[in-house]
Amino acid sequence: MAPKLGILAGGGPLPGYLIESCRATGRDVFVIAFEGQADPDIIAAAPHAWVRLGAAGTALDHLRSEGVEEIVMAGPVRRPTLRELRPDRRAARFLGLGLLNKGDDGLLGAIVQTLEEEEGFRVIGADDVLMELSAPMGAFGGFQPADDIEMDIAHGVSVLRATGELDIGQAVVVQQGIVLGIEAAEGTQKLLERCGPLRREGQGGVLVKLPKPGQETRADMPTIGTDTIKAACAAGLAGIAVGAGSTLVFDLDELVKLADAEELFVTGISPTDYVEGYNTPS
Repeated sequence: MAPKLGILAGGGPLPGYLIESCRATGRDVFVIAFEGQADPDIIAAAPHAWVRLGAAGTALDHLRSEGVEEIVMAGPVRRPTLRELRPDRRAARFLGLGLLNKGDDGLLGAIVQTLEEEEGFRVIGADDVLMELSAPMGAFGGFQPADDIEMDIAHGVSVLRATGELDIGQAVVVQQGIVLGIEAAEGTQKLLERCGPLRREGQGGVLVKLPKPGQETRADMPTIGTDTIKAACAAGLAGIAVGAGSTLVFDLDELVKLADAEELFVTGISPTDYVEGYNTPS
């Protein structure tokens, strides 16, 4: 039997999918729900404890007392100010290690390293639990990107390779060779809202969403769902390209139904097919 799983729950639907998967397979689970981040309705479905984001010591004590062996980090976490965070000694250590490396990637990588090497847990990716949600290669539904859109996808991959190495974001919108927007701290939904008014006449653009080069996907794996489709349609896009095998897709059947109804393509790609040397984790 799989070891007991601890879920470090931020926002969004991902913690719920993990809880449901554990229930379906009979796997024991315990959730650390971060205050002001996790959805109470989702977390209520599993044994859990609410913990302030800066109280790492309390969270670790809960995980140990519950007999957790493996940990998965699930859902976005809004970055608080240091005053809001009020880090305890263990949280301050995570922050110190991450700040030495700078940016979200450095911080998340430091958290994974410390949880494994100093705290004795094994950190796994959400895709290790939810393998069936991993994005497939090729078109998800009935529509494929046109040749000129393939050029926009290639440009988007090139942009993400450059910006990803600067730890900026996982997504970009490109239309007719023009970058309409790059994801920053606001997330993909806000990116798409921003790009809608910038849409040019003619062929719609494409959202390209990929892990950053060398990103620690156990801590932050790209996701899309039906909300992404709705926002892409509202922005007037022609389609969406995501990393095959390196993106989680929520509600695939409903997502394809919505996309096909809007004649929007959704496709899984390998970044190295477009940009040589783009390094995404396997």
